[in-house]
Amino acid sequence: MDDADNEAARERVLEAADRLFYAHGIRAVGMDRIRDASGVSLKRLYRCFASKDELVEAYLRRRDRWVRGELSDFVAKEATGLPRERVLAVFDWLEWWFGEPDFRGCPFTNAFNEVGADSARAAAAVRDHQLAVSAYLRGLIAATGAADPDAVTNRCLVLYAGSLMFATISGTTSPARYARETAAAILPPESGSR
Repeated sequence: MDDADNEAARERVLEAADRLFYAHGIRAVGMDRIRDASGVSLKRLYRCFASKDELVEAYLRRRDRWVRGELSDFVAKEATGLPRERVLAVFDWLEWWFGEPDFRGCPFTNAFNEVGADSARAAAAVRDHQLAVSAYLRGLIAATGAADPDAVTNRCLVLYAGSLMFATISGTTSPARYARETAAAILPPESGSR
């Protein structure tokens, strides 16, 4: 097998794992099920990912790229005005995501709750995602002219994470709207954003 075949097999495994882990949970999905869904033999699957722990980390890193890419693309497209609008667009994106038919909550919280205590690799991937989202949000908030961007970022992160949890439980998009309203109340007014 050449590198292109190996990369294609790896991608099929990762796509199947992503779909199954997110929909059903990490512990509920075994490597046999991923083999069946990907069409990649178990032997080859283990050549692509030496362990389930390695596959879980790759799944989380893939999800991280998706979340951060979708979020930044949405914010860039939807909020072309003042910096304050870009921060609020983060919550608009969450509302969009919560309305997607395959939304099953935060994949990072789900994974950390399931395997974080047992998998240093998964825990590290979750923490890396949290730090990256925090840094992105802090950059948006700093551009608003907030007097204490770190404090505002921490508050907005709580809103972000809380809305994810409540949307998962309620099955509605409204937690994103409530989080957006609260974020709007703690951000500097638009006149201070220029």
